[in-house]
Amino acid sequence: MKAEYALSIIDLHKSFTIGPEIIRVLTGINLTVKKGEGLAIVGASGTGKSTLLHLLGGLEKADQGKIVYNSEDICTMKNSKLADFRNKKVGFVFQFHYLLPEFTALENVMMPALISSGKSSGQTNTIRQRTLDLLNAVGLENRVSHKPGELSGGEQQRVAVARALMMSPDILLADEPTGDLDPATGEKVIDLFSDLKDSMGITMVIVTHNLDLAGAMDRVLLLKGGQLEPFHL
Repeated sequence: MKAEYALSIIDLHKSFTIGPEIIRVLTGINLTVKKGEGLAIVGASGTGKSTLLHLLGGLEKADQGKIVYNSEDICTMKNSKLADFRNKKVGFVFQFHYLLPEFTALENVMMPALISSGKSSGQTNTIRQRTLDLLNAVGLENRVSHKPGELSGGEQQRVAVARALMMSPDILLADEPTGDLDPATGEKVIDLFSDLKDSMGITMVIVTHNLDLAGAMDRVLLLKGGQLEPFHL
């Protein structure tokens, strides 16, 4: 794989068995994503968009094929190495924010790094400062001490985005990040993703029904019949 690519997918297949029936969801996906590229994947419900994203993040196993990051195929990784990859190399943002309600925005964003470092006291100040920088980057510098219940839906999702970026991942994967938000709040989150892509050069793969969010990315693909094809807004 050439160095300018952040991700390469080769002949990726995934199916599910429901009773006597085999549902073939992905049927030989091939795709490359450039470093710093924002890619949106759209498609009807049930076509396998979330399944594809989960495969890219190592949350599910493919039946066949390769998913290559920096010359490493995560499909062949053992569980311990795959867990380390998910923690350090991939940032996840889901439709629901999954913040811990008893912790502040600051603490929620710090959590991945604290877990990774074993809460080493020598690193806590560095982790705290990076967290403050990230919360500032997503426009929440004045909400660091607020718990999720004290934040709006859009603010909660912004905290989730900051948390996903905490470990400086190689790629950000987002699954319907505006799906739980009202249109006005969703528009702010779209602006956030667009700003982060432009200012930080983060590689992003987003699956969404929101065509405004898709339009903020560099490229849009349609998942249909187990295959990806170009999609023009």
